[in-house]
Amino acid sequence: MENILVAGATGTTGKKIVQLLKASQYFEPIAMVRNEQQQAEFLAHDVKTVMGDLEQDVSHTTKNIDKVIFAAGSGGKNVKGVDQDGAIKMVDASSKWNVKKFVMLSSMGADQPEKSEKLQDYLKAKHNADEYLKSSNLNYAIVRPGSLTNNAGEGKIKLAKSLNEQGEITRDDVAQTLVRSLHDDAANKETFEIIKGETLIGKALETIK
Repeated sequence: MENILVAGATGTTGKKIVQLLKASQYFEPIAMVRNEQQQAEFLAHDVKTVMGDLEQDVSHTTKNIDKVIFAAGSGGKNVKGVDQDGAIKMVDASSKWNVKKFVMLSSMGADQPEKSEKLQDYLKAKHNADEYLKSSNLNYAIVRPGSLTNNAGEGKIKLAKSLNEQGEITRDDVAQTLVRSLHDDAANKETFEIIKGETLIGKALETIK
């Protein structure tokens, strides 16, 4: 079993990722939490935790970790400190401890943040974090979903390096795609976009090997 650190484990998508990892025969989730109350919630469900705050030093959090999923976000409250600099710190921490793969939850539009009117600061932060990961020595998958919904997942997506269309996708299917991207034979040093579609997630990921 590989130890998977989930940064952003307390978020809506993060919780879904932890559940999927817990049900997996390959991965052991380790939830990154900021306080003892969050820690207690995960421990109650038999999920290991590590204390870490993206706005502080996180260099210790990736010790004995095989792979990382970064699904954290500030919800617009501190895009530079969390979405950008927090992600960059996690990349550095992962490099320090020789993490085997870093799966980044990014966003559609992060390749051209200047084109967005409303989300420019957020997309710029995501863009900078993505570029930093690409320039690191880590193996990575950068997943850029369309707008997230809370509908039930369908297990099917539309995937391309650049989709050239807008669309939405359920958090369930995003979580599933992130977890699938952890596998050694999926999405190595790749960046791709996803929205809801007709192709099974595993099959869709095979198209970008």
